[in-house]
Formats: sequence, C-alpha cells, structure tokens
Amino acid sequence: MKFLGSKTIETDRLILKAQTMVEQKRLWEILMLPDVNRYFLTVPPKFREKLGDWDKQKIFYEDDMKHANDDNIFRWSIFLKDTGECIGRLSCHEAHDEDEELSDPNIRGVGWIIDPKFQGKGYGTEAAKAMIDFMFLECEIDEIITGAAISNPASWKIMERLGFKRQENTKLVQYTFLDELTEDYSYVMTRERYLSLNSTNRS
Repeated sequence: MKFLGSKTIETDRLILKAQTMVEQKRLWEILMLPDVNRYFLTVPPKFREKLGDWDKQKIFYEDDMKHANDDNIFRWSIFLKDTGECIGRLSCHEAHDEDEELSDPNIRGVGWIIDPKFQGKGYGTEAAKAMIDFMFLECEIDEIITGAAISNPASWKIMERLGFKRQENTKLVQYTFLDELTEDYSYVMTRERYLSLNSTNRS
C-alpha cells in the first residue's frame, strides 16, 4: 500500500481533514452521547470512567494530535462545507486494532461517528465512501474488514449501501460503554470487489 496519510478529501457536502486539537473537544462531546458511544469500540470497559473525563482525555488527545499528519495515519474529522461545523470523525485503521491475529497493513478496519443531529441525511455514507475510495484507489490497500452491532442498523446499512459483503458468521464483541457482549455482523470489502462494483463509475 501507499502511505499517503490523512489527505484532505472534499465531497459534494463535506470536507474530510486530518484531525487537529481544535475540534477534539467537539468530537469528544459527540462520543459521550449515549446514542453514539453505546456502539463505539474504543478501549476496554475498565477505562470507561477515564474516557468520560475531558481533562484526562485532553492530555491524551494533545499527544495523539502530534501524529495526526503522519503518513501512516488515516483518520479524519468531518466538516460541513456550508457551515464549517464538525459533525463527526472516521478512520481507516490497521485491522490489528480489531483482530490481533491480523498484522498486514494492507488489511484495514474502518469506523465512524456522526453527531445524531446530523444522522439520517446521508452524511455518514458520503464520508465513508470518500474515505474508502481514497484508501482503495490512492493508497491501494488490499482489503477492509469491519463490523457493526446487529442492533445498530444505522452503521451496518452504510456498509451494505457501499457494497460490503456480510459474512455468514456473527461474533460477540465487548463495546467500551456496554456491560454485556453484543452480537455483531462482520463485513468484508476486497480490492477486487471494490474495483468491480465501481468500474462503471470510473469508465
């Protein structure tokens, strides 16, 4: 793959930019909304309380932002073009972050959060497609594997709209803000499948 970092990407309605410290509190506030964080996999539940403390998280984010423009980081903040408001974030991270048995950087995972006030408007699909286009066409990755809670159709319907293939087997996942294990659908998009699905759009 080509390590091109979090290049700025524009869509019809959105701008995806490498993250900065400026919008981190806004993103943290979105993540702290129960409707958002119930299905967000960040850290083990034992760190739940720390994650909910902005003063502690600010220190973490300040350190994290030092690497936001590294060429091996693929993580964007999502801004509305017309107002400049930050409405969420998305990432294409190493699949190892979700499955420790995978170590190939050409195999990636994806994730996103959108402020509930802006859900249902197609922003999530628009941002995710732009990111996935970039990762397959410009960074030339081989595969994306991802998942979503069965009880979270807002997320997995994006995957299905974009052509991800749902796997037969489900898996149980421990989400940060949920005490019980949650059943997830698993999805895969290979480079070959992506190119096949999008060949008409490129011709």
